[in-house]
Amino acid sequence: MAILDQRDKAGGREVYRHPVAVRAAHWASVLAMAVLLFSGLQILNAHPAFYWGEVSRFASPVMEIASVTTPEGELRGEVRIGKLAFDTTGVFGASPTADGQLAARAAPSWLTLPGYLDLGAGRRWHFAFAWVLVISGAVYAVHAIATRRFKVLLLPTRDELKGLGQSLFDHLRLRFDHGRPGYNVLQKLAYLAVLWVLIPTMLLTGLAMSPAMHARLPLLGDLFGGRQSARTFHFLVASGLVTFVAVHLAMVIAAGPWRELRSMLTGWYALGHRPDAKTPTPETGDAP
Repeated sequence: MAILDQRDKAGGREVYRHPVAVRAAHWASVLAMAVLLFSGLQILNAHPAFYWGEVSRFASPVMEIASVTTPEGELRGEVRIGKLAFDTTGVFGASPTADGQLAARAAPSWLTLPGYLDLGAGRRWHFAFAWVLVISGAVYAVHAIATRRFKVLLLPTRDELKGLGQSLFDHLRLRFDHGRPGYNVLQKLAYLAVLWVLIPTMLLTGLAMSPAMHARLPLLGDLFGGRQSARTFHFLVASGLVTFVAVHLAMVIAAGPWRELRSMLTGWYALGHRPDAKTPTPETGDAP
């Protein structure tokens, strides 16, 4: 096993946690996911409803973003999931325009790419940056396997899984073990879910929605229960990725934004000690 490079600095000890390939893939993925989110919401504006099966059953959507007018003539926005309805006026369904007036629109202009309604442009942005995500993900996956990063740094051990509850409790109390050279068990499980489940599922469901791909490989759509089911899965997985990013950013801020950001810019992660933590031992990992 190779050992993660470590060095002594004036402020303490550092470990080379993020090699160049990891950092490049990370930042390319950040850019790709941002563009995919904003352009995806632009595409959603064209038909903000989701169905189950092969075809759209307009009378019975699984979920939809709607614009409604009250008896008093007031425009309101709603997100409907089955028989449940949630008022989302101001963001989804009805959002303010530049002059401050509410307009019927599934997603607000500040959340879409481009900001004006243009399905064609949204699709072009979406498809172009889907390739950026595919390439960056492939680079990370090949690097992780070739350098044993996947096996050594990302796969949780049996002991770590046994301590999952305690790790979750520590995170809820915002108690972080900065003395660990590698990732903790919650990070490992989250990264594995995103890299090996959510992103591949999002790409496969995107392909399943393509008419050209469906004509050549209809079994791909059948895998998800039909093209409309694939579209619903696509939206749910995208929502899961947005949730991951939100939690990830919250944890970065709580754990110390400069420490975390610096490690993803330079590769070097500054080790620290939790007051009640034992002195850490070097953890095996991939060489830079």
